[in-house]
Amino acid sequence: MGRIIAHVSVKNLFDPESVVRCDALVDTGSAHMVFPTAWKERLGKLNTIREIDCETAIQQLVKGEVCGPVEIKIEGFDPVYSEILFLDMEPEDGVYEPLIGYIILEQSQIAVDMLGHRLIHVKQADLKKS
Repeated sequence: MGRIIAHVSVKNLFDPESVVRCDALVDTGSAHMVFPTAWKERLGKLNTIREIDCETAIQQLVKGEVCGPVEIKIEGFDPVYSEILFLDMEPEDGVYEPLIGYIILEQSQIAVDMLGHRLIHVKQADLKKS
């Protein structure tokens, strides 16, 4: 399975000068937009909304801090206004790998094209009952 990387900008809505631009891994196994805790100060002062328990891909349990509000813009798509999850991450070769989770994808009306290894726009929001 291929990796899909997208360029993202995240802006603090209370401090619009505080913006982080980065490439992030699309991870449909993750719920949130996930940044390393080491980047938190780059977004200025954010409200801590709650702390949550998280399970990583290697079944490790870690604490995360949900903060906001932020504007999240995935390149080529409309921005959404949401929260960001900060986790203690270890950089690989000095580089952090932020994650774009399924909540942000759905809010942005984005679907993952697994055959084309790309993100595509969903024309209608799904409002049907399950």
